[in-house]
Parts: sequence; structure tokens; C-alpha cells
Amino acid sequence: MSTSQLRDKSFAFAVLIIRLVQYLQIQKKEYILSRQILKAGTSIGAQLEEAEFAASHADYINKFTVSLKEANESRYWLRLLKAGEYISDQQFNEAINDCRQIIAMLVSSLKTLKGIK
Repeated sequence: MSTSQLRDKSFAFAVLIIRLVQYLQIQKKEYILSRQILKAGTSIGAQLEEAEFAASHADYINKFTVSLKEANESRYWLRLLKAGEYISDQQFNEAINDCRQIIAMLVSSLKTLKGIK
């Protein structure tokens, strides 16, 4: 998958997370966990945007690495929100599937960038 597809997917995920946070704060009155998932879920795409103007190849790889860490953290918060019964099965499944796809894309991209087979 191309970098632009990854950037588009991460942007769409950030929008999904923003809407999820709005739901959590308005409907569930949940503010602590919602801030955590907001930070992690929107940071994925932000790091990829920053990579566009990386100072070096190492910096470029680092941005992808940080993006992967944020995606993994997002997965954790989603699991926690589901376990705490803040989100429905449908909300969880939609978000976690997107998150898993992004993680897989980032892992693949990092292997390519690092020349790992």
C-alpha cells in the first residue's frame, strides 16, 4: 500500500476517533480515557504528515516508528474503552479493525524503509 493510502487511512481513522470522543464526552460523560484515545488516535496521521518533510531518512523512519507506537497505543485505549463498557461492540469493531489495518500498513512500510524482508 502506498504512503498516500496510509496517510488517507490514518486521516479517516483520526476523524473516526474525533467522533468517538465526542460521543464519549457528550453521551457517556467520560473525559479521561477519551483524551487519551484522542491524543493517540490523531497523532498517527500527524506523524505521517510530519514525515513528508523529514530532515533525513533516519528522521523519516522515526516518524513512521512513532506513528506505529501511537497506533498501538490507540489499540490499547480502544480495548480499555470496550472492556469498561464505554463503547458498543459495533463502535469497537469498526475502530479496532481500522486500527489493525493501519498497524499492519505501518509495519510493512517500516520493513520496506529499513530494507527488512
